[in-house]
Amino acid sequence: MKRYRILLPLLCVALLVSCNQTSSREEPITGSEVVSEISDDSLSETIASSEKPRELTTVFFQNPIYNADFPDPSIVRHTDGQFYTFATGGRIIKSANLVEWEALSNAIARPNWGTPGANIWAPDVQYINGQYVMYYSLSRWDDPNPGIGIATATHPAGPWTDHGKFFLSQEIGVNNSIDPMVFVDEDERVYMFWGSFRGIYAIELTADGLSFKDGSVEQAANNKVHIAGFETNRNFDISTFEGVYIIKKDNYYYMFLSTGTCCSGDYTYNVVVGRSESILGEYFDSYNRSMKNANVGHSVVHQNDFFIGVGHNSILRDDAGTYWILYHGFDATVETRNARKLLIDKLIWNDDNWPSTLGNVPSNNYRPGPELYLSDENN
Repeated sequence: MKRYRILLPLLCVALLVSCNQTSSREEPITGSEVVSEISDDSLSETIASSEKPRELTTVFFQNPIYNADFPDPSIVRHTDGQFYTFATGGRIIKSANLVEWEALSNAIARPNWGTPGANIWAPDVQYINGQYVMYYSLSRWDDPNPGIGIATATHPAGPWTDHGKFFLSQEIGVNNSIDPMVFVDEDERVYMFWGSFRGIYAIELTADGLSFKDGSVEQAANNKVHIAGFETNRNFDISTFEGVYIIKKDNYYYMFLSTGTCCSGDYTYNVVVGRSESILGEYFDSYNRSMKNANVGHSVVHQNDFFIGVGHNSILRDDAGTYWILYHGFDATVETRNARKLLIDKLIWNDDNWPSTLGNVPSNNYRPGPELYLSDENN
């Protein structure tokens, strides 16, 4: 078959002539149509798109993936493919591959609208209505009136604008109001979940995620929905829950929760999950027990000989669609436990569609991790 070698300017002239003489269509001729009309297979290969097909790269990892104190992680992925993870204190780290991390400046300065001595805990970051929104706890240990604040940014690296207080515990009627998580449902309705060992509650927010759907904190307090653990008028109980995180998979909403002692003593902190067909519940575990109790939940991950106090997770999906749990844990092999390090593990779904890590424990060996589309410099 005859082989053509055509320079781009000549090809453009040929297209114009072809359009004027032979085409009666008013719409533009696409590149694929040009090739089929005036060239053979070899020419098609020559002028076809020069972009290489994107290929998935398996990233190998070994826990911890960030070997420094980085508790209560919340992760987002920007449009450029970079991952940004946020932690207590307003800290931010950035990675292209979930293994190599770069520390950035803190998102916001320490706020002063809460109880004296309070600091930023457990921020949750979501992309809502064209911007990133950070929901952060402002608390101290044994805080009588902790609260939740809001900050916004157009890029996860910032600059962030702190909008200050959203509500305090006593205003919303939920004791120990910390650990917020916001979920945007498929119908674009926005819900906030929050609470720590004094009941997990939910309220609906406006479409931008910045205000109460009910209009005021007083109305939100009246309309809040009890989701998990005991009602807030019960005493602090570590056999209930904190650190709520919601995902939607298939026909279920999955509510991941942390329970147990997080930071001292026997370090029994671990992650459990319940699910519901409705965003506001009722949620049940794999034994069909209501999550509005203590010592319930399908086990997701608990401590082993390598990591203890494991929990307060977020969830991400890699580019192959696999779910991964991002969480913190103490190094169990050292005596000094002052750093909750960043861990990641694959979620394995059983035949009844309940998730857990392999063996319900953190991994500690070098292994294949998320599958990602990476740019050449990150391969």
